[in-house]
Amino acid sequence: MQIDQIMQQAATAYEQYKDIPPVQRAAFLEAIGAEITARREVLVQAAGEETNLPAARLNGEIVRTTTQLQRFADLIKEGSWVEAVIDTTPNIRRMLLPVGPVVVFGASNFPFAFSTAGGDTASALAAGATVVVKGHPAHARTSLLVFEAIQAAVAQCGMPVHTVQHVTGDYHTGKALVVHPYTSGVGFTGSLQGGKALCAYAAERENPIPVFAEMGSVNPVVFLPQALHTRSGELAETFAASIALGAGQFCTNPGLLIGLESPAFTQFQQQLGAALEKTAPQKMLHPGIRTSFIQGRSRMFANSEVTLPSAPVPDFDDDAVRPSLALTTGAALLANPVLREEVFGPHALLVNCKDKTELLAVLRSLKGQLTTSVMATDEDLAQWQEVIDVQITLAGRIILNGPPTGVEVCAAMVHGGPYPATTDARFTSVGTAAIRRWVRPVCFQQFPDTLLPDELKSANPRAIWRLVDNQFTR
Repeated sequence: MQIDQIMQQAATAYEQYKDIPPVQRAAFLEAIGAEITARREVLVQAAGEETNLPAARLNGEIVRTTTQLQRFADLIKEGSWVEAVIDTTPNIRRMLLPVGPVVVFGASNFPFAFSTAGGDTASALAAGATVVVKGHPAHARTSLLVFEAIQAAVAQCGMPVHTVQHVTGDYHTGKALVVHPYTSGVGFTGSLQGGKALCAYAAERENPIPVFAEMGSVNPVVFLPQALHTRSGELAETFAASIALGAGQFCTNPGLLIGLESPAFTQFQQQLGAALEKTAPQKMLHPGIRTSFIQGRSRMFANSEVTLPSAPVPDFDDDAVRPSLALTTGAALLANPVLREEVFGPHALLVNCKDKTELLAVLRSLKGQLTTSVMATDEDLAQWQEVIDVQITLAGRIILNGPPTGVEVCAAMVHGGPYPATTDARFTSVGTAAIRRWVRPVCFQQFPDTLLPDELKSANPRAIWRLVDNQFTR
């Protein structure tokens, strides 16, 4: 089917879908979740065959996917997310309304939670936007099976038949979707190269549109002296598990571990290496990702400023890999931008800094990140407040005494950050605040109640929280 026809269908469906009451949209999201759950066994089997991910991980990801759908259903049933504002004198009223048809690109590393019925799709549908999904070729069959679940929910709930559509294809297809005049926004999780290309397509349009792209991160972790002195062994075990989790194929994988040159940091490095050496080899999602990982790791090891804390462990076979560590100095990292680049996979670079000034300079040299973490005692925090100050400017999520892997689906979550972690640091792709990517504020001036959306009517028929004459009320 031609992209033009698909986008015309999305636009036609949008004209109906945007006016469907929130309670019915919520029931639709819940029905999608139920249909996915009913197909769990088939979906897990297909995804396992296509991605090498274990059944436990895939089952957990299905739960995450259905949880996201339920969270957005609950959000729109409650209704206050529309941020209704009313000034009675003069009669001016404002709320958030959907932007139009949205294009969602499936992610390679999350066949469920960031793909066909993942967070981008769920948040767009909750907002009142229609969705065209471009399935990822790494799990094409899984994507189609999930789309079948969505289609069943569409029929069950009486939604417009083209509320969600599914396409496959190469980068030409992706470009055609982005540049089509009916496309109002784009959601993408993937590489920096891919995200930049989509942004360029969107910017070249006669009417540019936003691309909400999440493009990776090295997720720097700072280990402060007292924390290392008191619990280096515990931290080594924690971060070995985080680095190796899912063969390192998470955008929040801790790729840069920073500390002051000291016996405690040296001991931590040795303990971390020993913990990683006990990690079993793991298969990566597909050969292309494994090849990119091996090449990125080789480029890292080729730098004269980089050493190996222990003898390298050979990879298991053509599909599986073992975690690896590299070691450098703060001065070398400051002098060589290549050392600040992401190696997507189970790999981390340890950075020995000579003093606090160099450590802060290392942090300031980094580009925008999804996360940054600090391992610290109360005593450390009292003496190293500057680290937190820099981290706030660096990333969308700052973690104290925990690894960055494990992104909770909740209202307070921020899964975003300054460029190039994402294209717009004001938004998140995880959590219920993700809905704000697919809406825009619309102001109604001097309108009679009969012509206003329910959320803005004087009687407040939906009983939502609103800001009326600068006072929150319901």
